Amino acid sequence: MDLHELIDKTVSGLGYELVDLEQSPRGRVLRLFIDKPDKAGGVDVEDCARVSNQLSRVLAVENVDYDRLEVSSPGLDRVLKKPADYARFAGSEINLKLRLPIGGRRNFNGVLQGIADGKVRLTIDTGEVELAFGNIDKARLVPSFNK
Repeated sequence: MDLHELIDKTVSGLGYELVDLEQSPRGRVLRLFIDKPDKAGGVDVEDCARVSNQLSRVLAVENVDYDRLEVSSPGLDRVLKKPADYARFAGSEINLKLRLPIGGRRNFNGVLQGIADGKVRLTIDTGEVELAFGNIDKARLVPSFNK
């Protein structure tokens, strides 16, 4: 079992979603972002401590060598990684960067309409575009303070 799979299994076993996992170049720092979609107000400090404590034990048992473990909420500008993220956050404003440009353009800002058949639909200033999920390099929510 690889490290990402081990962490994902542990986090999901505790009832959380692993949003993202970052490792420093030598793997000395493990930084993960967790969410609990059904919890009002999102992840709090107690949630992060609970996951951190459990992961510390699991990583020790599995002899994973690291210096520091950081557990955090994904924040207001959370990354969108999985197809399910694009369905869940339909209607939200996002910033999106493509791996390969389309029509000379790699960066898109607009309102996410969802995902279907491997295509992410986005409403931008010039209309609606469909972008291949596999061509997305990075995508983040744009924080909204109107709610």
